[in-house]
Amino acid sequence: MMVMMTLLVSISDPQPVSLSRPPQAKSCVCHMCGAHLNRLHSCLYCVFFGCFTKKHIHEHAKNKRHNLAIDLLYGGIYCFVCQDYIYDKEMEQIAKEEQRKAWKLQVFFTDFFPVVCVCVCVSGVGEKYSTWEPTKRELELLRHNPKRRKMTTNCTIGLRGLINLGNTCFMNCIVQALTHTPLLRDFFLSDRHKCEMQSNSCLVCEMSQLFQEFYSGHRSPHIPFRLLHLVWTHARHLAGYEQQDAHEFLIAALDVLHRHCKGDDNGKKANNPNNCNCIIDQIFTGGLQSDVTCQVCHGVSTTIDPFWDISLDLPGSSTPFWPLSPGGDGSTLNGESHLSGATTLTDCLRRFTRPEHLGSGAKIKCSGCHSYQESTKQLTMKKLPIVACFHLKRFEHSAKLRRKIITYVSFPLELDMTPFMASRYSLFAVVNHQGTLESGHYTTFIRQHMDQWFKCDDAIITKASNKDVLDSEGYLLFYHKQFLEYE
Repeated sequence: MMVMMTLLVSISDPQPVSLSRPPQAKSCVCHMCGAHLNRLHSCLYCVFFGCFTKKHIHEHAKNKRHNLAIDLLYGGIYCFVCQDYIYDKEMEQIAKEEQRKAWKLQVFFTDFFPVVCVCVCVSGVGEKYSTWEPTKRELELLRHNPKRRKMTTNCTIGLRGLINLGNTCFMNCIVQALTHTPLLRDFFLSDRHKCEMQSNSCLVCEMSQLFQEFYSGHRSPHIPFRLLHLVWTHARHLAGYEQQDAHEFLIAALDVLHRHCKGDDNGKKANNPNNCNCIIDQIFTGGLQSDVTCQVCHGVSTTIDPFWDISLDLPGSSTPFWPLSPGGDGSTLNGESHLSGATTLTDCLRRFTRPEHLGSGAKIKCSGCHSYQESTKQLTMKKLPIVACFHLKRFEHSAKLRRKIITYVSFPLELDMTPFMASRYSLFAVVNHQGTLESGHYTTFIRQHMDQWFKCDDAIITKASNKDVLDSEGYLLFYHKQFLEYE
């Protein structure tokens, strides 16, 4: 951090001709390739700058055993042992403050020292994503068009009920969660989708229209008949008026949206032809790493698969759930409660990522032993999505029984994923199921503003408290990343 602060201080000196102090570094460019646009990192052990994208800082860390570096664009500390960024609240505040100063300096140098401003850009701080300021023409347009919507803390724009078209509460609750997903809302309200489908059956176009309806300011409940028709058309296993599973609808909806987004400009920009860069993948897709270890030669086979949600087993199901002691590590993290022995969301995540012995009935062919051997399997989170959806597996279907698991799971408003990967999340939607496996009803809690929650029960929307949300049973939990980074 001292390296970054020294760099920022050195470029902030308004005396470009004479240096007031000896420089700490000769240049803020990669010492191996001379570039400055490939996510430049600075070693925290010595004066060395290296590209993160081209792995030059990685080579330096390996050769010198200097395992900590700082990202000069965002101020994040990267650990080469953990191969991940380290979250520290104090360091984050320092990085934000220094970045704010750097923005001001860039404006200062641009106005008064146009030649020297190149040096500011070379540092990598604030070179691409400056804060938006309206131009004189834009200010003039705003003056001539004074009518606009003002978003206050009591604003209800975006809150709109949905008519139940016959056991369609499973669809209504997911629509409420998607229309209150911040980045998805911004995408559709800015008219970013450019449809290339020939027929009038694009689900993305219908979602775009749905967002317009939700944020139009109208208060009467919306009738989503066209959305239902398109879902029946593209996901035929959901057709009909029987009660369906909300989780199954979510996955089907994301899949259809993903397929219909592939044809537009955003979907075509993927660097990897096997991946899509559409808005659905950008927001919801994460990476799950599976390591299978042979119990004989200890060889490891690794695969990484994409995911849109994480399904978590619960105590009370036929799947064994290991005992947890109240007051242990899982009880204090995230402020989750172990009152009366309650299971927490962190407990479920710990169980999801623990090693699992596959047993003699599931032997795999080991590439090292060239024979079938027993093994252990462990899942880890390689990449966390912007929106993390956790599916609590409350419906159990087996040959012997079909039932609903009503185990209470404590989940937090602010989720710290540090035990699994360095990211922090905020809860913005909770889907609940009331009733039994045979007969039930879905509702959704959605967050309109900070600490302002509403319960969406088809056409009826009522105000809710934090306690109402946290005391609910929970079936689908939607969390949004608190801090986003440009890639």
